[in-house]
Amino acid sequence: MNAAMGELLQDLLKAFGETFLMVGISLTLSIIIGIPLGLLLYVTSRGLFLQNRFVNAVGGILVNLVRSVPFVILLVLVLPFTQRLIGSTIGPGAASVPLSIAAVAFYARLVQVSLCEVSRGVIEAATATGATPLQIILHVLLPEALPGLLRGLTVTAVSLVGYSAMAGIVGGGGVGDLAIRFGYYRYETNVMIVTVVVLILLVQIAQSFGDFVANRADKG
Repeated sequence: MNAAMGELLQDLLKAFGETFLMVGISLTLSIIIGIPLGLLLYVTSRGLFLQNRFVNAVGGILVNLVRSVPFVILLVLVLPFTQRLIGSTIGPGAASVPLSIAAVAFYARLVQVSLCEVSRGVIEAATATGATPLQIILHVLLPEALPGLLRGLTVTAVSLVGYSAMAGIVGGGGVGDLAIRFGYYRYETNVMIVTVVVLILLVQIAQSFGDFVANRADKG
């Protein structure tokens, strides 16, 4: 019994380690790529200082294309690209590719929405003082939109936890793989229950921490 429990604990730790790896990689890339993409969609929109209808339309279409595809289907669609990029379609590293694609598109839209909440008057005032587009972005847009950006990042992180569980369907490892191997194939309901409870706790912790940081930024 103790040996079985020890083996289960090792499997759980490995699965959650793989999940953290997938979510960490995807969340990092969503920040690195998603924020600039969201900024591009915002500053090239109508009436802004870098208005460009063509760039805005192309960027919007690409983001919408990714967001309109259910993640389970996206997992399968990008398998050839994952194979070329990683050299494998199995494991948390390979699963991070479709996760990152979904996360970047998802967070880019949230970034755009947060920037839209910044008062146009503040931007116009900065423009009137002779501020360059880069100065407006760095010293006006991003600071003003920071609470919304943090809340959007929290929503993205929580969504990625759920997406990463789906990656187990195609051999991505992590919690989803553990749930399928034990809970589905072996009918070990206790493993499923433990997995779900821990996931709920993780999501609650991530949401609470994200809200706390966003509220601090808002008051600041």
